[in-house]
Amino acid sequence: MTWLRWRRSQRWLVPLLLVAVVLLLAACAPGNGTAGSPGASGPTPTPQGAIPLRPAPLGPDPFSLLAFLFTPVFQAFFIGLVLIYKVVGNIAIAIVLLTILLRFLLISPFRVQTVSTRRMQMLAPEVKEIQRRLKGNRAAIQAATQQLYKERGVNPLSGCLPILLTFLLLIPMYSVFNQGLQNYDPQAMLDIFGFRLVDLHCDPKAVVDATGHVLNPCLNPFAFGVNWSVPEVIIGRAGTLFSGFSILALVSSLLQLVQSRMALPVASGTGADDPNTRIQRQMAYIFPFISIVYGSILPAGLFLYWITSTIFAIVQQYLIIGWGGTFPLFGWTPGFAKDHKPRFPVTMPPPPDPSTRPPNQIKGGPTPRSTSADKTIRPRGRGRQGRRGRRR
Repeated sequence: MTWLRWRRSQRWLVPLLLVAVVLLLAACAPGNGTAGSPGASGPTPTPQGAIPLRPAPLGPDPFSLLAFLFTPVFQAFFIGLVLIYKVVGNIAIAIVLLTILLRFLLISPFRVQTVSTRRMQMLAPEVKEIQRRLKGNRAAIQAATQQLYKERGVNPLSGCLPILLTFLLLIPMYSVFNQGLQNYDPQAMLDIFGFRLVDLHCDPKAVVDATGHVLNPCLNPFAFGVNWSVPEVIIGRAGTLFSGFSILALVSSLLQLVQSRMALPVASGTGADDPNTRIQRQMAYIFPFISIVYGSILPAGLFLYWITSTIFAIVQQYLIIGWGGTFPLFGWTPGFAKDHKPRFPVTMPPPPDPSTRPPNQIKGGPTPRSTSADKTIRPRGRGRQGRRGRRR
């Protein structure tokens, strides 16, 4: 894949990842149907929460392999959540504190992502000049652009890896809320190499009601009147896509809108007229609201985690890039956002000294200005007389 093709496909990476994660989570979600063929009578299957939670064994199918690989991450998150819960005694506060702890641990990669994205925006005019100067030569444009990014210390891949990390963490975090908070005996997930880190003193037997819900989960999933282990909808019903409306999903969408617009360049600033930037600006209005679609199938705890994580990211971006491209919003710019300077502004490393540039420079790459200027200066002794002499 060439450089330009990768840059074009990058803007579709986040939506595709999110759709893949949602489909995976929906496929992994336990069903409520009965066993056997449609219309056949049979015993009601045991609810997932009534089966003691154990580390996933390695199996031949893809889902078993994925569950096996994510089990250590699930255990780390679940152990952290239980330890915090034991201290604060409130599952919602424990989720918020666990999320903040994770974001503190990931400050460095997300800072690198924000800085790299901002520097690429600052280099957009130079990239555009390279494309204009080498129009029609795709290989030369790719080589010159790569050389420019290398000289200025910009790594485009650093803006993609934290996004991958964010969505990969959603899978074990979903399991923590969907399985860990609904199960009557998740004690085995707190045992490491036979050593019991925390003893939850779970009930010896599950209590299940007529609808198949476990009434005695080992951890209390209720806080502030919300059951954080199941989808929380105020209109409709939970269980399938588009079946209900969640306030938490709406709040998550609005915060994602702010975060995604902050990452864009200022509308009147450098790189604002870039075609990729215009597409990203349009997606900033559409993509965040996808959360509303799956608000009826994901547990409320996952949205609380996502809301807290997004607020943390907004604060981090505010300190590095300020309000970015948040304003104007529908033609309105508040006074506090005008001429705002971030606390830790992103600076661009100076270009390298032309004298230190290797002699075997890539053909078609950016040429030092001094070299270009020397080619336009007429050498001494080559005036009109010299040209007339050659004609003779």
